[in-house]
Amino acid sequence: MIVGAAAVSFWNNNRAASEYAHILGRRACDAAGVQFLDDSVQLNGYSIRRRDSGWIGLDRKFHFDFSVTGADRHSGKMIIRDKQLVYFEGPQRQEPTIVPFIRPR
Repeated sequence: MIVGAAAVSFWNNNRAASEYAHILGRRACDAAGVQFLDDSVQLNGYSIRRRDSGWIGLDRKFHFDFSVTGADRHSGKMIIRDKQLVYFEGPQRQEPTIVPFIRPR
């Protein structure tokens, strides 16, 4: 019974982390003005890390895809530890380029 409760807790924590990663991926793509492909994130693996409190915890590594032009495909990565984003690699918000006006002579 204890093993079953631990398995349900592990599954529940994975689902919560996956939903959080999905929200973060979608928000990053929306902010950068790119397309969030497949509307999904994939769990790539785990790493055992020591938390700030000294206890051992899991890092969950996620992968997602995005497109800048609609004809290309780029990969994004993120690591979530204890319901916090600790690493993100993906689309960045592009600031508009301001070209100064030069008056013709």
